[in-house]
Amino acid sequence: MVLPRKLPGMPGWPAALGLRLPQKFLFLLFLSGLLTLCFGALFLLPDSSRFKRLFLPRRATSSSSSSSSSSSTRDTELPRSPPAAAEPRHASPAAPRRLREKLRARNAAPAAHTVGTGAPRESRAPFRFDYERFRQSLRHPVRGERPDQDPDIRARKMKIKEMMKFAWDNYKQYALGKNELRPLTKNGHIGNMFGGLRGATVVDALDTLYIMELEEEFQEAKTWVEKSFDLNVNGEASLFEVNIRYIGGLLAAYYLTGEEVFKSKALELGEKLLPAFNTPTGIPRGVINLGSWSWGWASAGSSILAEFGTLHLEFLHLTELSGNPVFAEKVLNIRKVLRRVEKPQGLYPNFLSPVTGNWVQHHVSIGGLGDSFYEYLIKSWLMSDKKDSEAKKMYDDALEAIEKHLVKKSAGGLTYIAEWRGGILDHKMGHLACFSGGMIALGAEHGGEEKKQHYMDLAAEITNTCHESYARSDTKLGPEAFRFDAGTEAMATRLSERYYILRPEVVESYVYMWRLTHDVKYRQWGWEVVKALEKHCRVEAGFSGIRDVYTTVPTHDNMQQSFFLAETLKYLYLLFCEDDVLSLDDWVFNTEAHPLPVNHSNFKPKASVQ
Repeated sequence: MVLPRKLPGMPGWPAALGLRLPQKFLFLLFLSGLLTLCFGALFLLPDSSRFKRLFLPRRATSSSSSSSSSSSTRDTELPRSPPAAAEPRHASPAAPRRLREKLRARNAAPAAHTVGTGAPRESRAPFRFDYERFRQSLRHPVRGERPDQDPDIRARKMKIKEMMKFAWDNYKQYALGKNELRPLTKNGHIGNMFGGLRGATVVDALDTLYIMELEEEFQEAKTWVEKSFDLNVNGEASLFEVNIRYIGGLLAAYYLTGEEVFKSKALELGEKLLPAFNTPTGIPRGVINLGSWSWGWASAGSSILAEFGTLHLEFLHLTELSGNPVFAEKVLNIRKVLRRVEKPQGLYPNFLSPVTGNWVQHHVSIGGLGDSFYEYLIKSWLMSDKKDSEAKKMYDDALEAIEKHLVKKSAGGLTYIAEWRGGILDHKMGHLACFSGGMIALGAEHGGEEKKQHYMDLAAEITNTCHESYARSDTKLGPEAFRFDAGTEAMATRLSERYYILRPEVVESYVYMWRLTHDVKYRQWGWEVVKALEKHCRVEAGFSGIRDVYTTVPTHDNMQQSFFLAETLKYLYLLFCEDDVLSLDDWVFNTEAHPLPVNHSNFKPKASVQ
């Protein structure tokens, strides 16, 4: 604001208004406050705001014309990265560095030919993912069965396929377009977890329907995505849930089928998640409004390890499919923050401040709040075709600390992973933690012979403990959490932990243990789960969770969870498939069991004119 000059012989402008001295003081105080508020708000605008660009200087440009062009490319085309955390003391391992160089080169190269020509940015050749080349890089067929498969095994596989069709058909009849089916009341459930997005069961079921060769049902799901899946919504959504269910499901469907609609929806939705990273550290907040920019850092809330640590697989594939490095940059920055922050006893607590980058409290769990962070470390290494040495080092160090401080053996000889609260152990294990048997086995496959055997034994022991939590219940289904105290082993001791909501983690470990050992007990244990689901969870119009696994006449919770179709039934089906169906050589599963391809060294995405 420009104030008028005081002219000779005239009173100052406040005096000209006839204001007394106290009134002058209050008026000037109000005016200075207003100026402070206006200019303060200017610096809180998003980086892309035209008002901010109007008042603030541009970034310094390089003397090199090509560098200037590349910088211009990033500034005009891509959302800017949040303020980066301080560089770690130790240099990053080679694989993440090569990835960053690859991303920078990919962005800079198309811009180079426009330097000096004055060509507009729109002349840049659009990026196109070479899908046919990708499919040729796979080492095994995606699906199918061998004619010589054992008849009993095939019959069990067909039974699970029938369960999937039954679950889908009832969802389609009573709840299509809603997020989940309520099978007792025969209607749909929307909930408030997805920020107005609909069809969670559709997207979660796509790849399972395809793998099971339920062709008609897959086409029904695809048609809904094409015609009815609306991304123009406005509501608070869980970044984690939208990523693992919607982004993961769409990416997997695209890689399996090559249908462009799945890719375009995944990329569009991925763009809507980027504002969650606008925090001082770049650690995303857990909740984002899908219809507007989100000011997550203004909240005093913490970010959860299993949420911000479960983005890496999907976001690297968003970059691969779009050619836009911003997705990979966001998750690589998360790694940078985690490498810098001190880990108590080498452990990763569950809550981190996105403002300071420091731990908020020292609660460590391999179950809920922490679980999939560790899963994504080993799977990031595998997905990179074992080139992401940073992820492998972080996983190895974390597992060593977990084994040292959290792995315990009960009086009855059961191995379990306790929770850690500031140095005090809580001797319980959640159903969610039962994925860890499979994870440890998957990581053990790639160690030295002695270490491999040690971790395979640990994986088998943990998987056996989780099986015991099923075997010791009246329904032969496992509780939400089970304890090892007061003479109790592998059983829930609290009413609030006795329920089962169609969770997949125990079956997930059976699949990995089967594929890596071919011990027939894992298939037998999986078949026990199938029989228990049929007996206690199947109702007239779908499958429902139950409120108490320790009664043979359980009460149903009236919810067919979308992850039942995405994970539980898919893992059961794969347990009775040949190993080359979604082979572990070609695919890693995200934490919602959506298969994402390994980037084999002989396959490199490239840009080409559409």
